[in-house]
Amino acid sequence: MLPPMNGVRCLHEPVIADRISKLFAWAGRLLVLALAFPLPAVANTDALSGLLVVPGSAGLGIMARSERSPYQGAGFRHDLVPLYLYEGERFFLHASRGGLKLSDDARHRFDLFLDYRFEGFPSDHIPASLAGMQARESTTDLGVSYAYRAAWGTLKAEYLHDAFNVTKGEEVRLGYSYDWTSGRWHLRPALTLMMRSAKLNDYYYGVRDGEATAGRPAYMPGAGIDVWLGVYGSYGLSSGWRIIGGLDLNLLDSDVRKSPIVRDGNRPTVFLGAAYDFGSYRRAFEAHDPLIVKLLYGKSSDCNLNQTITLRCTSTDTVDNTRIAGVELGKPFMTRVRDWPLDFVGYISLLHHDENGLQENSWQANAYVKAFYYGFPWSERVRTRVGFGIGVSFSQRVPYVEARDLAQRDRSTSRVLNYLDPTIDVSIGDLIGSRALKETYFGFGASHRSGIFGASQLLGNVNGGSNYIYTYVEWKLQ
Repeated sequence: MLPPMNGVRCLHEPVIADRISKLFAWAGRLLVLALAFPLPAVANTDALSGLLVVPGSAGLGIMARSERSPYQGAGFRHDLVPLYLYEGERFFLHASRGGLKLSDDARHRFDLFLDYRFEGFPSDHIPASLAGMQARESTTDLGVSYAYRAAWGTLKAEYLHDAFNVTKGEEVRLGYSYDWTSGRWHLRPALTLMMRSAKLNDYYYGVRDGEATAGRPAYMPGAGIDVWLGVYGSYGLSSGWRIIGGLDLNLLDSDVRKSPIVRDGNRPTVFLGAAYDFGSYRRAFEAHDPLIVKLLYGKSSDCNLNQTITLRCTSTDTVDNTRIAGVELGKPFMTRVRDWPLDFVGYISLLHHDENGLQENSWQANAYVKAFYYGFPWSERVRTRVGFGIGVSFSQRVPYVEARDLAQRDRSTSRVLNYLDPTIDVSIGDLIGSRALKETYFGFGASHRSGIFGASQLLGNVNGGSNYIYTYVEWKLQ
């Protein structure tokens, strides 16, 4: 729907806007599910549930994580984990897990979820113990869970099965946790028994006949039970910011520890990070705030993001000449933060990649939060906004320019990457003297997908990405 011209409003616009707003709410929830499955688990339980977001909220954060690898000679794995968080009445996303709440009340909760299994051989450094073996890949589990909550703690049972038949394994988990809160502190000790099938253990910790050597005999550990201990905590710095941290220990089954590729010891993990809670999702996704619509069109660029932001490089003259076109829907999270000229807006977007015949065209979905600053001296006359968005991007197929550049550097690719969206725009209404178009903006932006300089296993250790410079028009449906 185009913005109204010369103050003339369509009589059906409120109805259409309301329908689109409801569609946006459902689309946002469905996107949560679409984005959930590629995200690696922070641990083997849903440890961050309830620590970062209260019911009815959304948030973003970052976490540094260090884990002792179970494989001989692999040492420690260090990782930066971006946290994308959402807690709705029916849908949720807890960094590693996303799904549907089948039932949720004060005592009982049933979930259907997808959870990325963060296991597998190291991708950046292969130790001698694994040399010559076929890589063991991470996978995604489809699971169901039940939790019983009482004053003395929470009991939880889960069943998980490999959704993509990578391991063809399954697992049953039985756990207990206790939540303790005092002032700004929130602590959660937890204990979980993990009963793993033979196919699951054999895939990750077994040595096949064709992989056996003189120093690495064939071995299959079979089914077993792991014990998982952890303590997690958060500290509220303010109404929005929280510091989070935790320590856990995975006690591997004795038959797994006998494997010639497994280090005989336990598997500790420590993490520390911060997250910001943007408040109630009802305000962002279901309230009658204006729905924001954005249409964009752009071309690929060989400029890196820093060069584009600082205007040192803005060329879209590339050999491949690939393009994007898309639509974005947004809702305000917060306006005039602390009475500053600063707003936060949540967006979901769908982009179409025109690959110019170099590979099949594809779609890309993004979900992100953007900060807008508009406190410039001339903003009273011509409102000017500078925006910076950050979130997560899921691509149906890795974009051609991304795959090409990473292949040239012999780097891995990933369909799921971090998403950045810097923009600058001006009010069309202010430019032409039309009050009806006061909240209609024209601007330029950059659509950027990347890993975190190869430092995030969650994002496939991707070091690189893609940039598209685009123009856009954005308006509000009142």
